[in-house]
Amino acid sequence: MPDTTVQRPSLLAAAASDVGRRRGNNEDRFHCDPARGIFMVIDGVGGHAAGERAAEIALRMLQARLERETGSPAERLREAITLANNEVNRLAAADPALSGMACVLTAAIVSDGRLTAGHVGDTRLYTFSQGLARKVTHDHSPVGEREDSGELDEMEAMRHPRRNEIFRDVGSLPHNPNDEEFIEILELPFGPENAFLLCTDGLSDLVPAAGIAGVVYAHADDPAAAVRQLIDEANEAGGKDNVTAVLVAGEGFAGTAARYRTSAGRAAMGSDWKRSVLRFLLFAGGAAAGLALAYAAFAWVRPAREWLLGDVRPASWSRTWRVGADASDDFRSILEALRRS
Repeated sequence: MPDTTVQRPSLLAAAASDVGRRRGNNEDRFHCDPARGIFMVIDGVGGHAAGERAAEIALRMLQARLERETGSPAERLREAITLANNEVNRLAAADPALSGMACVLTAAIVSDGRLTAGHVGDTRLYTFSQGLARKVTHDHSPVGEREDSGELDEMEAMRHPRRNEIFRDVGSLPHNPNDEEFIEILELPFGPENAFLLCTDGLSDLVPAAGIAGVVYAHADDPAAAVRQLIDEANEAGGKDNVTAVLVAGEGFAGTAARYRTSAGRAAMGSDWKRSVLRFLLFAGGAAAGLALAYAAFAWVRPAREWLLGDVRPASWSRTWRVGADASDDFRSILEALRRS
């Protein structure tokens, strides 16, 4: 008889959800079960009670099916998401108060050295390896398609007014497990030195991938601290939505991540964030406004850089620069000062 024992690596995992700064209720849900290797984030759609109800139904249905270890991980995910979809759809049709309820989700199973994910909508899965972060799911949205095709860069997509429109969800229409353009299945190798993050758009709409990577690598030995910091970052950036994060790390991730901490920190302060600061300053215009904004930008960049890079920073980082037309001034323009930084 063949050996059917499922091998799971030792996993460190943490998860949290926060209502954010602009919402009165939390329509996000999550599940974090490192013993079984089952993880998920769910974001309710349809407004207040309906969105929460859809997320709760999906959580319950997915958990029940995924804990029953029959079939391959991909088959389990397809069946679980379809069961959740059809139950949400049935209940929405039966109750006018729940009309339009749905959700988006990403669920993952870790077993036998593989990470298998099922994905619908604009929640996300990021993987972390060798100092890099990689978004492996596709946002099932018009803006997401344009970003994935390279038509929009990450910062442009994050600011796009149609960012939150989606064309796939769980619950709007009845489905079968293998329907086209319904469930996206991803299968990736997952070793002890790897980590991954599941999150709702309350995080990814406000914190770029480089910023997420900087936090994850800075707290490689403490997933709970990383999750708390990610939620804090989203709230400090405006907290416009509920924010949920599930971070899972292999037992060797912290050891291998240490050598990449500096490069991840540099990436977090790299071209995307610097470019966004420059665009913001140029948009603001005016010498007086520009000086005030430049001060705020440097006040923000400095602690972030020191926190991410530790002692790796130029000796003159704390220097005060003067911008003006006098010969004694260091720079003639704010843009010149920022480029020098």
